[in-house]
Amino acid sequence: MIKNLSGDYETVEYENQRFVMLYDNDQVEEYPTHWHNAVEVIIPLHNGFTVTSGGVDYHLNEKEIIIIPPGELHSMPAQEGRRIIFQCDNSIISDVPALEALVPVFSEAFHITPAVSKELYILSRKSILDIYSEYYSKSALADVRIYLCLIKMLTAVREYQLTQAADAFTGDPSGRDDTRKFSMVMKYINQNYMYEIPLEKIASIAGYSKYHFSRIFKKYNNVSYIQYINSKRIKAAERLLIDPNLSVTEVAMRAGFASLTTFNRAFKKAKNCTPTEFKTLYKISDTT
Repeated sequence: MIKNLSGDYETVEYENQRFVMLYDNDQVEEYPTHWHNAVEVIIPLHNGFTVTSGGVDYHLNEKEIIIIPPGELHSMPAQEGRRIIFQCDNSIISDVPALEALVPVFSEAFHITPAVSKELYILSRKSILDIYSEYYSKSALADVRIYLCLIKMLTAVREYQLTQAADAFTGDPSGRDDTRKFSMVMKYINQNYMYEIPLEKIASIAGYSKYHFSRIFKKYNNVSYIQYINSKRIKAAERLLIDPNLSVTEVAMRAGFASLTTFNRAFKKAKNCTPTEFKTLYKISDTT
C-alpha cells in the first residue's frame, strides 16, 4: 500500500527512526506508476509477480528477485500471492564514496534468476532472507546488518555485470586491460560529473577513440555514456533540490547541466515532473 503519493512521487515513511522498510505483503491491490528515492527489492514467496519498471515488464517466478533502482518509474498490477517488498534509504549508499563502484547496478531494474547465474541467485536469495530475519529482530544493530546484506548482494550483482562485460571481449587481447581502464574512467566520472566532460575527452583518458569507447562503456554499464552522466547529474540535483535556499537555476549549474532548459527537459524525462514540481512535492511530503 502506497501511503504518501503526490503525483507519481512516493514519500517512503520509515518507521521508528529506521532507514529501512519491509512488507510481508499478501494484499491484492494495484500499485500505480510511481517512483521514490529508495532502493526497492521484491521477491515473491507464493505465486509469481509482475513488475513494470522503466517501461519494461518483468515476470518473476516464485523466489526470483528484482532490484528496482531509486528514481525509476515502476508499477505493479493487482496480483494474488505473497511477496517480500523491501525498501531502504538510498542516500546511505549513494553518499559513501567507497560505494561509488556500485552505482551502475542502478542503471536499470535487475532481475535475478537461476538462469542468469545460479551462484548470484543463491547469494541474493539468502541476503533477502537474512534481511527479513534481521528486520524483525530486536537487535540494536539490525539496520547495520541489513545494509551489510544489501551491499553484499549489490557487490555480487556488479561483479556479475563486470564479468559478463569482460567475457564479451573474449578473444580481444585488450579485453582484460579494458577492465582496469574502466575502473579508472568510472572513478574519474564519479568525481567530475558536475563539470563538462565531452565524450572525446573521457575517451582519450581511457586511450580509445570515442566510437570504441562508446561501445565498451555501454557493455560495462548497460547504458550509454550520456545516459549515465545525466543519471548522475539528476541524482545530484535531487539532493540539491531539497535545500530551500537553492534556486532551481543554481541546482542545475551545481549538478553540471549546461542550461536550465536542458536541466528541465532531462529532469522531466527522468522523473515525470519538473524540478520546480519536485521541490514543491518535497516541501509537501516534509510537512505531512
